[in-house]
Amino acid sequence: MNKKTRLFNLFIIGSLFLGACNLPSKSQGEGLSLTAAAQTVEVLLSATPAVADTDTPLPFTATLTPDPQPVLTNTPLPPPTSSCNVMQFITDVTIPDGTIMTPGQAFTKTWRLKNIGTCAWTPSYAIAFSDGNAMSGPPSQALVGNVSSGQTIDISVNLTAPASTGDYTGNWKLRDGSGVLFGKFYVQIKVQNAATATNTLPPAVAQVVLTNIYAEGGQVRSDGTVLNPPNAGDTDLNKVAEAFASFDMTGIPAGATITKVVVDFSSGYDILGNPWDLGGGCLRAYPHNYGSVDAGDFVPGDPLGAVIAWCGSGQLSSSFESTDLKSAVQNAVGNSRLQLRIQFRAPTTDSDGVADMVRLGTMKLTVTYQ
Repeated sequence: MNKKTRLFNLFIIGSLFLGACNLPSKSQGEGLSLTAAAQTVEVLLSATPAVADTDTPLPFTATLTPDPQPVLTNTPLPPPTSSCNVMQFITDVTIPDGTIMTPGQAFTKTWRLKNIGTCAWTPSYAIAFSDGNAMSGPPSQALVGNVSSGQTIDISVNLTAPASTGDYTGNWKLRDGSGVLFGKFYVQIKVQNAATATNTLPPAVAQVVLTNIYAEGGQVRSDGTVLNPPNAGDTDLNKVAEAFASFDMTGIPAGATITKVVVDFSSGYDILGNPWDLGGGCLRAYPHNYGSVDAGDFVPGDPLGAVIAWCGSGQLSSSFESTDLKSAVQNAVGNSRLQLRIQFRAPTTDSDGVADMVRLGTMKLTVTYQ
């Protein structure tokens, strides 16, 4: 009840009682007055509405809303990517994209690729035509040698421009020994008629393969014996053999600037015994202008100036770029021949009565020049 209302009612009640006390003293009138006063008080009390005390806060009812529950799915995670066969394209060694060709023009396309996977590329691997225009290329072509993880390789394929003018692209991939394709690289050319072809590959930028002239090579042994097969190592009679190889340089014009030389001795060689224990364990090649092989070409001692080194069968089975040999080829420009002596560093024998020898087969140098 409001405090002001309560005081007002008490004031009225008190006035009534005081008034009753001042009425005449007749007992009956006094009783009636008191009764009337009591009834008046009852009426006032019953007529006064109950008012809520505004100082008392009303109760607060909170409604809790539950957080939504996450919805679970059974979507599978993507499978991990295999890291075995992974290829990285490095550059177009020859025939950059958009090179203009005449109809039917033959050319050699060379790509430089890098093995960035965990598996070595062996001779069971191949490049395979994928789609686009094959440009008369082979459906597939086996790799030469082994390419370990982290190594690069230059892969060449002989192609022919289509007979009709237009833009052409041929896509290629690598294929492992199980037939699984991976990687992607391509050749892209423009074929124009001779009268309109204005952007053909400059003739000063070219590539030539120098193959060994077998008849101009051979071997010289420490006892003065001269034989035709180019073998290096020691014999079952404990004689040391040094091999000699001659390469025809007439395909490189005088004044040419050599930009790259790739060594590839991987085809047709074989091994007798364990020659990698001889002479420091590495087979080396030295420039040697011998003319024709004779007994005087044998070099004893520990020679210097090697331009190539193979320190195991794995390296001998691979093709690779040699900056030292590039300098030697540059020095030979203008001459008809580049000749090499191939031997173990210190021409010694292990005297075990067993032939330890590398018998070389096809020797090839791929020379790029301007």
